[in-house]
Amino acid sequence: MSQQLPADCLNDIFDYLEENKTTLHSCLLVNRQCCDIAVRILWRNVWNFQSNNKPRVSLSIISTLIACLPRESKDHLHKNGIAIFTPTQKPPLYNYASFCKVISINEIDEMVQYILKGQPTTLSRSLNFNKYLLSQEILKMFMNQILSLKSLEYYLGCSQNIIFTCLPGAKTCLLDLIELKCRSDIYSEFFYQISQICYNIQLLTIELRDISNGLADLIFLQNNLKSVTLISISCDEENEGTKALISSLTKFSLSLIKLKIIEYYIPLSFIAIFKNLEELILSFELNPFDDFIQLQHVNFSNLKVLKFLYAIPRVEMLIKFLEINGKTLTEFYVGDHDSKLNVSIAKFCPNLKILFTIFIEKELDILELIFNSCQYLESIRVWCGDGYLNDKEFLDILVKSSPKNFYELEIYYCSYHEPSEILPKELEGFFINWKNRMTQKSLSLTIFNNTEGISLEANEENMKIIKKYEKVGLIKKFRIKEYDYDED
Repeated sequence: MSQQLPADCLNDIFDYLEENKTTLHSCLLVNRQCCDIAVRILWRNVWNFQSNNKPRVSLSIISTLIACLPRESKDHLHKNGIAIFTPTQKPPLYNYASFCKVISINEIDEMVQYILKGQPTTLSRSLNFNKYLLSQEILKMFMNQILSLKSLEYYLGCSQNIIFTCLPGAKTCLLDLIELKCRSDIYSEFFYQISQICYNIQLLTIELRDISNGLADLIFLQNNLKSVTLISISCDEENEGTKALISSLTKFSLSLIKLKIIEYYIPLSFIAIFKNLEELILSFELNPFDDFIQLQHVNFSNLKVLKFLYAIPRVEMLIKFLEINGKTLTEFYVGDHDSKLNVSIAKFCPNLKILFTIFIEKELDILELIFNSCQYLESIRVWCGDGYLNDKEFLDILVKSSPKNFYELEIYYCSYHEPSEILPKELEGFFINWKNRMTQKSLSLTIFNNTEGISLEANEENMKIIKKYEKVGLIKKFRIKEYDYDED
């Protein structure tokens, strides 16, 4: 007779598998104990399914959520002429809605639009009114059944006029909220209400437009804000609301460990107050780094991750910054080329584990210098083709000089290759040489290309080589994907 694993042990194992949805789905069929645990984990966040011309949430999840609505909600919708259908009249096996730890108001809005598509409306009841009614009942279910919501995403939608923070159960549901993603121009009442409930938000993402009253107060009332992302869409950096928001963030000068700024042109001297930053990401298409002259001398003693996704400061200032802060960096990302900067990486950043920088074809010696100087390096992303690195020469240097713990390789092909030419011609030779290295780890290999419509089967011969070395364990992960400059 087989013996069941303790529930705590299974929970730990399944938590580890959370990112692998396919494996978790297969666990649903093992036995009732595994099914119970897998269902709870799979339903933590159901808003991450994408499909063209369909809601991001799968149809089966939409049907299940509608089936989870309490009888009084279904009756209320029916009385108001809203027809909802479920595949079966049987009640769901689980109270799925109660397992959700993430709510996306926008995805609820999209789901509601899909459900109501094609349903009749009258002069007295518009589509927007029906959307309001259905959204209200779905949010009422979530607020009443989720005991502890962890993440809330609110970028407007038809639900913007539902003050769901006042719904039954909302205070309990939202009390332990850890992450909030929102637009700055949500109606003020939302910010006032949630600031009376949530005091322990740690991760905050704000899409900056007009600044509603109450947002700055919500930020200021938090106890331990750790991560802030500011994304400017159409924000006036000089208005009073913006100034109040920035002022409220200064409270967290010691607790903030991650700051990401996208197209938000505030004085960079503002960053200097966050002395305990571990991660700094700056993404500007135009160069706003004139005042980096002040930041270049600041010592961030805990800084581990530094990324410039587009424009970079003047190279001499950035080199000075690396001279002061490079020793603690474990990850450095710079989306521009400068040979002096690359030499300074070797000189000032000995503890790097992950690196993206750009080399031109004649800089193999600098690449080798980095490999020799950064002995903890595990991952590198480079550009090949069109005057950048020659892929064969690069792979030769990688086999010969990369550190013993190196395992992750990402190559971006800059030229518009035909799909059959994406992978290096000497692919098999590279894998043979890697296998014969004195110290080698299984490889994770990503090929980026700017040609659209690339599939893993683009080159049949090269894919056979990939599969061959996957089988023997030399490759543990392989993918071809489109390049994303904002990826972080």
